Amino acid sequence: MGDDAIGTWEMENWGNKTGDELMDSGREHPMPSQPRSAARPIQRGATATDSRTAEITQKRKKESSLLVWDQGHNGHGNKICGQSCHSLGLSFNLMHAQGDPLRDDLRRLLADTGATVFDVTKYGAVADGKTDNVEAFMKTWLAACHWRGTSTVLIPEGKFLVGQATFEGPCNSPNPIVFEARGTVLAQPDLSEYPSPECINDCHQNADCQMLPTDITSLDSKSFHYFITNSYNFTAFNLTITAPGNSPNTDGMHLSRCDLVNLSNFTIKTGDDCISVGQGSTNINITNVYCGPGHGLSIGSLGKYPNEKDVVGIHVTNCTLNGTTNGARIKTWPGSPPSQASSIIFQDIVMNSVKNPILIDQKYGSHTGKPSRVKVSDVLYKNLRGTTISKVAVSLVCSELVPCNGLQLEDIDFTYNGPATFKENLPFSSTCLHANASYVGKQNPPACA
Repeated sequence: MGDDAIGTWEMENWGNKTGDELMDSGREHPMPSQPRSAARPIQRGATATDSRTAEITQKRKKESSLLVWDQGHNGHGNKICGQSCHSLGLSFNLMHAQGDPLRDDLRRLLADTGATVFDVTKYGAVADGKTDNVEAFMKTWLAACHWRGTSTVLIPEGKFLVGQATFEGPCNSPNPIVFEARGTVLAQPDLSEYPSPECINDCHQNADCQMLPTDITSLDSKSFHYFITNSYNFTAFNLTITAPGNSPNTDGMHLSRCDLVNLSNFTIKTGDDCISVGQGSTNINITNVYCGPGHGLSIGSLGKYPNEKDVVGIHVTNCTLNGTTNGARIKTWPGSPPSQASSIIFQDIVMNSVKNPILIDQKYGSHTGKPSRVKVSDVLYKNLRGTTISKVAVSLVCSELVPCNGLQLEDIDFTYNGPATFKENLPFSSTCLHANASYVGKQNPPACA
């Protein structure tokens, strides 16, 4: 991506997010006989000119995916370095198609503006996993960029091999150009096909290598800032994530079906969960995160969809939350299919004026009386302290069908700093329902009887 590009990653497990009903829209646009900027040959690693790209929003629902390329003003381009853009250390893993429809909000964007669809296969792309499709992708981009209406670039089902491609502007489209990818975009394995050094990181072999960028900022995302899914051994650090406190669904980072993830040194100010750990996540370490405003550090939501995988081994340590609606939260849907969340640690966390410092909510988004079947067990809360604006600082509301087991609260110390008029209505308290918990050390508020 260009110097001013902002990545937003949104996929699959939406939890309580709105707009889960999705549908396809748009109409196919026939390939023009001669795009006006395609007269010259396009070389490998060249730049497809005439687009303005400064912000990316990737929206994914299950295995269907969308990229919205918002047209900026600075003329920087955005590079696709195949499936893994090594210069960012982020996996694009673009779109394994299952034929799922688009999300409502983007569907409305396309429908309301009459988006014209530019299919990469109409411009010569071959979905065989072997043919280099750089030229076809860039020709498609040029046609979409020059179209004087709202346009969508479609990557249909299949496997498309792609090396380095850069999309630049300015464009004629009055709205952001949408990339809808239903197929899989594979990285070109031949490193000679990547002439720009930022797409190759060989620091393990070369002391003079192109270093990975650091101190990345994601600003005012339209939805999730980062969505990491189907990933192994992923590390992210020194990220700044900012969106208005009243902006819906702007989670800082959401994880789903990931193993061995390390997140550290984040500053997150947003309108939803600062970090949310979704289904299938295992061996996740989160440390030194500043969160606020936002909805806190959350496990879940879990149990909304069939066949969700278990969440195991989540460690959240040395974090600070300021003015958030929740602190250390586990949330599961009622009436859910069976799954488990276990071996979870929240430790050494400071909270200032947090509404719900410690919260297990197994009636999350409740519209049914059926109990959750997500089993929550082996959760440690240790050395959590600070202030709260709620009279109930600890709320452990578990499932009557599969009660929580192995909960331990050790050295919990919160004081009330909410409205003074409410102090006369205290006591400061804890609430427990179907929760088997043990207590060690200081407990303020007092432990459940």
